[in-house]
Amino acid sequence: MQTVKIIGTGSSVPEKRVTNDDLAKIMDTSDEWIRSRTGIGERRITEEKTTADLAAEAAVKALENAGMEASELDLILVATSSPEYYMPNTACEVQAAIGAVNAAAFDLNAACSGFIFALNTAYAFISSGLHKNTLVIGADVMSKMVNWKDRGTCVLFGDGAGAAVVTAAESQEEGIRWGTMGSDGARKDVLTCRARANGNFLIEKEQETDYIYMDGQEVFKFAVKKIPECVTEILEKTGEKKENIAYFILHQANYRIIEAAAKRLRMPIERFPMNIERYGNTSGASVPILLDEMNRKGLLKKGDKLILAGFGAGLTWGATLLTW
Repeated sequence: MQTVKIIGTGSSVPEKRVTNDDLAKIMDTSDEWIRSRTGIGERRITEEKTTADLAAEAAVKALENAGMEASELDLILVATSSPEYYMPNTACEVQAAIGAVNAAAFDLNAACSGFIFALNTAYAFISSGLHKNTLVIGADVMSKMVNWKDRGTCVLFGDGAGAAVVTAAESQEEGIRWGTMGSDGARKDVLTCRARANGNFLIEKEQETDYIYMDGQEVFKFAVKKIPECVTEILEKTGEKKENIAYFILHQANYRIIEAAAKRLRMPIERFPMNIERYGNTSGASVPILLDEMNRKGLLKKGDKLILAGFGAGLTWGATLLTW
């Protein structure tokens, strides 16, 4: 089976920083209240840019980092739960923006697990021989989906996009080694955001939209249990030892979730990098944004073994083991 590797990364976040103190001016909250519960100090909020805009900016940076032209891409996957349109899909918007004239393009939605699902999808497509050069993007503008009067949810989220260029690898000693994904639709009501409700002339009901609803305690319990489970599963299937993993790059939802996962895996917290303090929860964008930051800071060395893992609405979860 063809080995698949990441050869370039990129990310984009809005310029506007919104601190906890800024939010305290418009709702009953404080910097201490937010930090002590989440680890978040600020988040980036878009004023004009769309999900597709941020995704395209991240894509351009990833292609530059990979040394690849957009015309060389044959597939674009965008993981998002906050598109501007039901149709066209966000991936087609990105394709047009960057000039990827030879690429097929489609979206997938696994909420905060989205980038992991998309990366594993790219792995399957390339390893099977159907595609060669794939652009994988996680992008979300969560600020348009939250109720800014609900401090229980709105303080958590931020906007952003991260991207990775994935291609066939020449050596079996590098690239993606295994991926796992799972879903529990029976628990779908734990974290939701309703699309337009049925409303037509037959039922005489106007179209409606809704904000994000989250049962925070249930999400926390799910995450701290499921992340160690899927990490353990991927280690067992590959025969890799957890002590050999340089970094566990997890979805940035809450620093307490990441700390709890580290304790359950009995691994030092230093192996679990975090940037949630600066960006908040950017949903499907959080893992690729963190991966890009680490790549550009030179923290990732050739041969490093990484596990990327995410969890989110659905409920969904997934992990990928790769050698950098």
